Amino acid sequence: MGESRIRRADAADAPALAAVSARTFADTFGHLYPPEDLAGFLAEAHSPAYYAAALAAPDAAVFIAESMDGALVAYAYAGPCDLPHPEVTPACGELKRLYVVPGAQGAGLGGRLLQAALDWLSAPGRTLWVGVWSENLGAQRFYARAGFEKVGDYLFPVGASRDHEFILRRVPG
Repeated sequence: MGESRIRRADAADAPALAAVSARTFADTFGHLYPPEDLAGFLAEAHSPAYYAAALAAPDAAVFIAESMDGALVAYAYAGPCDLPHPEVTPACGELKRLYVVPGAQGAGLGGRLLQAALDWLSAPGRTLWVGVWSENLGAQRFYARAGFEKVGDYLFPVGASRDHEFILRRVPG
């Protein structure tokens, strides 16, 4: 894959984010859902409008990794926590998404993007959260190395389907 640069995304990146996000989600998880559930979820949660709103939110940030030719190959999206856990407060931060396209995996981009998001999210005393699919053992190990521990679970909706997700937390220390 070669070298990649990381930068904070801006409004002009919304279409590319949506395309990479939808493709990566469908390639990784699409086999789990009926086609109508997947199509509806992608149209809502992985659309240019979704990313335009995320990029316009003053309390959120998206960091992207671009290959040397300018192609978006990975991103991390961070903002206020909305995971369903009783200890989540308005002061908490969440890593909402971290996606790396298949051809760019294994090059350290995930770790670099995670660090960029954590640096942006971190504030004195701020608890950080992330949700991860219960069967994604690699992601669970990745987040554990960054200091996250499992503290709960919930059902994540994709259309009428529901995924068993783990809630991970990193307390300030």
